[in-house]
Amino acid sequence: MKITLKVVLVLIIISLPVFSQLPNSNMRLIANKNEHFTNYYSAIWGYTAPDGKEYAILGCADGTAFYNITDTNNVTESGFVQGLTSLWREFKTFGHYAYIVSEAYGSGLQVVDLQYLPDSVSLVNTITFGGYARTHTISQEGPYLYLNGGDYNGGGIFIFDVSADPVNPVKRGDWYVNYIHDCRVVNDTIWAAAIFDGYIYAIDAVDKDSMRTINRWLNVPLPGPHNTAITENGNHLYVTDEIGGFPRLLKVWDVEDIMNPLLVADWQPADIDSSIVHNVEIYGNYALVAHYTCGVRLLDISNPAQPIEIAWYDTYPQNNGFTYDGCWGVYMFPSGKIAASDRSTGLYVLRSSVGPIAISSNGSEVPSGFELKQNYPNPFNPVTKISYSLPENTYVKINVYDITGKLVSKLADSYQRAGDRTVSFNAAQLPSGIYFYTLQAGDYFSSKKMVLIK
Repeated sequence: MKITLKVVLVLIIISLPVFSQLPNSNMRLIANKNEHFTNYYSAIWGYTAPDGKEYAILGCADGTAFYNITDTNNVTESGFVQGLTSLWREFKTFGHYAYIVSEAYGSGLQVVDLQYLPDSVSLVNTITFGGYARTHTISQEGPYLYLNGGDYNGGGIFIFDVSADPVNPVKRGDWYVNYIHDCRVVNDTIWAAAIFDGYIYAIDAVDKDSMRTINRWLNVPLPGPHNTAITENGNHLYVTDEIGGFPRLLKVWDVEDIMNPLLVADWQPADIDSSIVHNVEIYGNYALVAHYTCGVRLLDISNPAQPIEIAWYDTYPQNNGFTYDGCWGVYMFPSGKIAASDRSTGLYVLRSSVGPIAISSNGSEVPSGFELKQNYPNPFNPVTKISYSLPENTYVKINVYDITGKLVSKLADSYQRAGDRTVSFNAAQLPSGIYFYTLQAGDYFSSKKMVLIK
């Protein structure tokens, strides 16, 4: 009888809706959400609200889902925006707006207000115009949206300007020399992938009304470029080949001399030549790769010409086949959480134990929001400590002012990594009185009062 009860208990435990870890290395599953499967899922992106809360944005066949992933123990859907049915859906964010495109004819550009998260999201506009009704991909730099591969102007690139009115973007210039599947825009330079002809284009976009081609080259060998990403110093371009020959590789180009690009490396997961690479995103010295049937792959690119895989999570454990199943897109949040989309099983929230912002050895995570804490001790004489929390890598300024508003000390003025921080303030050369200290980190600002008594 005891054996029977044990068996029953085991069966009950197995049947519970827990998140099972799929094959992985140095990367673990936080949550998997598969709540909108009607055909296939598509892209993934992320949004970090001013209060530090993190949201994963998931492309679904019939719309776009917004998930609050801030609490790793309680990943929940905060909103869903209906869209026309499409197997391709992409989005980017600027300010507190998300901009959504799809291949569905008539879908145009959807504008979604995110300021009421985590309670809701709101579709505030859908934009089409004569000759424009659908888009394959969307890219963004600053207040400019770059729409690629749609039905406008032969499937080239055109720009929406959201600087004056984010709800009502203004169309600016367009570029057509070739069909562009996707592009990356950094420092007003477009790195565009002409998938069907095999070319990579470098395009000058300083003048938003008149873009011009700088150079183009074939993504040889066996070119079929889908997606690009540029290193922080702008010297190396990573390009994914989604179509073309076999195998379909991640390629690395030295573009320091933009007129003479040099192929310096290619990469495929070790001992696997069948899986197809799809998207690559670069975060500092790391590249995050969506590799279809091989899932999510994290590369150390400290030496850009020698990418080294350091972690992976297989969202599609069935096989490593030469198909377009599995992981479509990837995104890394400032906290280090990774969001990935699998075409069949939806959203994956992951955490790597190595890489840009790793989970600590005791399992603790980076702070969930910005916070400036009260100094301690307070009152003080003459030294006190000021603690603060950063949920993301950001530029930090901490200043101290006297009662008249005069700046008396700069305690921090630097780019800092996410985490809990403490600085000391020594007021030995200052008179007794009331002082104020401020923290400015990105868009976050806070101030507090402290008292010096000598």
